[in-house]
Amino acid sequence: MTDKQDSADKRSEKYLDLGHSEAENHAKTQLELYEEHVKNTSEVTNVISEFFKTNLLGFAWHYLKSRFGPRHAYQAYPRNGESGVYRLQSSVPSRAGISIALLSDWASDTAESDAVAHLVAKYAPDYSIHLGDIYFVGTPKEIEENFTAPYASWYYGESGSLALSGNHEMYSNGDAFFQHLLPAMYVKDGEMRKTQQAGFFCLENDYWRIIGLDTGYTSVGRPFLEILSPPDCHLKKEQVDWLRDVVRLGDPDDKRGLVFLSHHPYVSAFREQYAKPGEQIQELLGNSEREIIWFWGHDHRLVVYNKAQNGNGPVAYGRCLGHGGLPVEIKMPHSEEEIRKIMFYDRRVRKVVKRHQLGYNGFVKLNVDGAKLTAEYRDMEDTCVIEEQWQVNMANGQFSWNIVSGLADS
Repeated sequence: MTDKQDSADKRSEKYLDLGHSEAENHAKTQLELYEEHVKNTSEVTNVISEFFKTNLLGFAWHYLKSRFGPRHAYQAYPRNGESGVYRLQSSVPSRAGISIALLSDWASDTAESDAVAHLVAKYAPDYSIHLGDIYFVGTPKEIEENFTAPYASWYYGESGSLALSGNHEMYSNGDAFFQHLLPAMYVKDGEMRKTQQAGFFCLENDYWRIIGLDTGYTSVGRPFLEILSPPDCHLKKEQVDWLRDVVRLGDPDDKRGLVFLSHHPYVSAFREQYAKPGEQIQELLGNSEREIIWFWGHDHRLVVYNKAQNGNGPVAYGRCLGHGGLPVEIKMPHSEEEIRKIMFYDRRVRKVVKRHQLGYNGFVKLNVDGAKLTAEYRDMEDTCVIEEQWQVNMANGQFSWNIVSGLADS
């Protein structure tokens, strides 16, 4: 094993069996800071006192601040004159259609996330969208390392680069997400580049509406209260009002295809699934029986789910793409009922680290071309694992769907 590979594996090991409690993730962040401090200190003395100063005390302060301190004020449209609804546009006139790269759980500063980002850059999509989770707790330093530093590998699309919040951003009360990441994100409106003003948005043309949802802000509860009322990732009132009044989601005359993006899963065979955002969407759609397409992350794997409905939500083509940068641990669901939810699950083993079988990281390349929407699921070695296509019927908003190509489930 080369020194470079050994270093990459050690980085990946930090994320193996990573829990989802705030305390653990804050501790991981402080450990990163301490290790960097030691690496950059030529004369390491009094290591124990430095550890307590840089690590434990920092952990205690940031953890208590995030658990009991105020959450960042919610930002919603209209804000600074922006509606949050933007016309899809291509940055390459000769390109057929408009291309969009979707990545989730990518911001981990691993060798794998860098490889995925460089692959995205190779395709130079018009838009790049991160579906949330900046590890470990979405601090300004973690945003800098992944997105804003000159050496960061995030690819900024020429027509736009946008971000959604996951639960990890809210482990720091969302402060860095709103104050550092959103100001670095943008969308082009004609020739004007506009800064992303809120943690949700709508990109649209004559055939499709791609709507980014904020499920992160309500994904983390408060001490004690979260036991009585667990977070349900509901869409805040400001976001629901925007969907109804600005996006006009319930307009019966609008038959464009609906694509939703979020961090948290509408359906899952592995962890919690969240019905509430879907039920809010269906309430806005009214009595319509329209199907939707929904991409999310949160689970660190690539899964194509069978078309399904959760609770009183819409019938959805659900797709999990949480394999952007974290170790992809190959595990099967616990029950036959959960297995039956899955149409395709990429279980190919790329390597083994400390007896953990790890799979392939990757991203989804969407192409919007007239009434057709094509999704290519590409791994870090640039293999198209599966390709599927929808075509929207502009008379009723329903889809025809087919698999174009793909690998057999391993």
